[in-house]
Amino acid sequence: MAIIRWDPYRDMVSLRDRMNRLFEDLGSQKTEDKDLIPGAWAPSVDIYETENEVVLAAEIPGVDEKDVEIKVEDNNLTLRGERKFEKETKEENYHRIERSYGSFFRSFALPSYIDQDRIEAEHENGVLKIHMPKRSELKPRKVKILKPTAAPAPAPAEKVNKK
Repeated sequence: MAIIRWDPYRDMVSLRDRMNRLFEDLGSQKTEDKDLIPGAWAPSVDIYETENEVVLAAEIPGVDEKDVEIKVEDNNLTLRGERKFEKETKEENYHRIERSYGSFFRSFALPSYIDQDRIEAEHENGVLKIHMPKRSELKPRKVKILKPTAAPAPAPAEKVNKK
């Protein structure tokens, strides 16, 4: 994974945006239950690298594929979606609601060696895997060390008579 330079201003803008969304959502929320506040959760992710690709695995159980958007723009991968609260049972019949619901947003800076045109995603058993292949021209390759060829020995110098 590439080392990415820390930009405190980008982090502060991101924090400001999150705080603004939180307070906007709190102002429009009619229920007292904090677990139902949109934007109150974000899926956990694992990011690992193999020889040929970088893989991002996000846990999104209970989220339908049609409720997830993956976007690649300006060397950033954005994961946005929503886990909807299914009202199969009346809220007053619940003893406890611990799972988080609502919209989520995650953004990741992509290393320069990712081939952004070949990024693919799959969703199975509540895990979204995003496969980001490395560019072939930038993949590491082994360099063979050659033994030097034996050069012909220099001809002996003729003796010069000194008088």
